[in-house]
Amino acid sequence: MLTALTRLPGPALEDCELTHLARQPIDVATAVAQHHSYEQCLEAFGCRVERLPELPRQPDAVFVEDAAVVLPELAVITRPGAASRRPETDSVASALARYRSLARIKVPGTLDGGDVLRLGRRIYVGLSGRSDPDGFRQLEDLVAPHGYELVAVEVVRCLHLKTAATEAAPGTVLINPRWVDREVFAGLRVLEVDPSEPFAANVVCVGGQVMAPAGAPRTRERLEAAGLDVSVVDQSELAKAEGGLTCCSLLFEA
Repeated sequence: MLTALTRLPGPALEDCELTHLARQPIDVATAVAQHHSYEQCLEAFGCRVERLPELPRQPDAVFVEDAAVVLPELAVITRPGAASRRPETDSVASALARYRSLARIKVPGTLDGGDVLRLGRRIYVGLSGRSDPDGFRQLEDLVAPHGYELVAVEVVRCLHLKTAATEAAPGTVLINPRWVDREVFAGLRVLEVDPSEPFAANVVCVGGQVMAPAGAPRTRERLEAAGLDVSVVDQSELAKAEGGLTCCSLLFEA
């Protein structure tokens, strides 16, 4: 059974970090309700949801994915590229210490979990405004002894690698080709989002099931045409905070 670490959106959500989007009003109560639906979808997929304590003074704390990279062999606690987010990692580390040995990205490197896409023994790492080459090298040093190959991917015009590319099924990636070069994923089945839905590439894959954003019906049709079993979740309020579906959980075998 997969465990999913999550955290509810907090009251300071409107003060979130923003890089590529203009700031909009966020209805926190609606964001919380949408997050509950997200957790229910994970449970329907067979995940055990473990909710972390709230951090009311940390606007982005709901995006737990950025605080760690969890592998079967260990968990790497990140050093987020936005300094305001670094206090989020302690509570994630405390939770993960029950399941994994821990390693950490150290000063001066930066790494966000949203820039890390693991496909089998290959790990794609986005070099973005949040994750730098030193963070990449530190992660490589930590995981290479366990047999992982790391691939650096330049990220432009979006926040994280997983904004532009995620796993839709084993051996299949869903990408926005305007934000990531499809040749990076040579040898895999590559599906592209509908051009009118640029943020639709962020989906959650659990076994043979896919969670996709409700606001991307045309991309959903593409996923279903490819034979995938798709469930949709409305996360429109968290999307205003540059959040996607993968951002809101850390999934791992307990």
